[in-house]
Amino acid sequence: MKTLIGIRSEDKNPWERRAPLIPTHVREIIQNHPIDIWVQPSSIRIFHDQDYAQEGAKVEKNLAPCSIIFALKEIPLHFFNKKKVYVFFSHTIKGQPHNMPMLQKMIELGCTLIDYEKIVDEKGQRLLFFGEQAGQAGMIDTLWALGQRLDHEKKQNPFSSIKKAYDYGSLVEAKEEVKKVGWQIQKNGLDLSLVPLVCGFLGYGHVSQGAQEIFHLLPYEEIKPDKISSFFEEKNYSANKLYKVVFKEEHMVRPKKPDHTFELQDYYDSPEKYEPVFELYIPCLTILVNCVYWSPLYPRFVTKKYLKKLYSSEELPRLRVIGDISCDIEGSVECTVQATSQEKPVFVYDPIENSAKDGIEGRGPVVMAIDNLPAEIPLESSIFFSNVLKRFVPAIAGADFLKGFENCFLPEAVKKGVILFQGQFTPDYEYMKEFVNLDY
Repeated sequence: MKTLIGIRSEDKNPWERRAPLIPTHVREIIQNHPIDIWVQPSSIRIFHDQDYAQEGAKVEKNLAPCSIIFALKEIPLHFFNKKKVYVFFSHTIKGQPHNMPMLQKMIELGCTLIDYEKIVDEKGQRLLFFGEQAGQAGMIDTLWALGQRLDHEKKQNPFSSIKKAYDYGSLVEAKEEVKKVGWQIQKNGLDLSLVPLVCGFLGYGHVSQGAQEIFHLLPYEEIKPDKISSFFEEKNYSANKLYKVVFKEEHMVRPKKPDHTFELQDYYDSPEKYEPVFELYIPCLTILVNCVYWSPLYPRFVTKKYLKKLYSSEELPRLRVIGDISCDIEGSVECTVQATSQEKPVFVYDPIENSAKDGIEGRGPVVMAIDNLPAEIPLESSIFFSNVLKRFVPAIAGADFLKGFENCFLPEAVKKGVILFQGQFTPDYEYMKEFVNLDY
């Protein structure tokens, strides 16, 4: 007997064009496993309905007959059906208030929730993610924002030819444009008032690697964090290249006790024993790209208090743009006071007034904080994600969700991502009961 699974159309916002499974992978699954796939029609998805139909899927608006539904973003309450299995990014594990009604609905209907974010290997490393794509799109948008800001300042610059990532037909097209900007910098140099143009990257994981991949299309030289002061003092820099600095945890914090040395695992385990020092570097940066994971347990690296002091000086700070790819509201970069969208991608944070104004005009840094950046390069994002997800689909389809959680035959990596099983929190997620005020 074949398992019927469904692929939901994404409708959280008009810019979400990604798909969890691409047509060619749908064909592979149907041909090689006892699985049928239904796909909801979509007028905005990067792959057309006919693309799926040609590969053997059925295009069907009503997915109620499907026992397992794959999606990407949050699902509206009316979509859920009793006892069904839903696999998507739920954004619930931190008790996000806006998603608690959705979680409550799934509990009431006895649904099973598998969250991509928590599908991990034996080392706890995520297996399904869009980190690299978020970094790529975020860096393109950050360079676009820089060009817009410098245009507003009436400074001649090559970045003004760069468009937002969403406005390119593909990542390849965007990369070609960035390369052209790099050639202009090599040939003509930058406005001397911008030299040296230093871009700082907070973090070094998948997101940062994606952002750096785009930055590397420009002529650049890397500087180690502990060499920045001497770099500026020696003035041995060029107008025909940019400069890159990658900051790791050891550069962003230090032990509060002078007789203690920095230890990465100790910082992860006991962040309260450390204090932030990253603000020492900010006066050297023209661009700051934030790519770090953050929770309230950890210190903030860019505070409103510091920015107020920086922008109170008579001299205009070097800092023009903050590309906050991590987008934690008032988190590691505290001036990210709101998320932005493809429609309104940036705002200017005024540190003196502690206010935000959409656009690139005003006192303070331009902040790019789009909260669904991978959607800006939907083709590449969908292919990358689907290539990993397709390996788990047969196992999820073959599991027995009528048995108990321990005996459902899910692979261990997927079991780690099961937040709800038949409407009950699994052992690793018992802590989430308090978020929905359940009385068990």
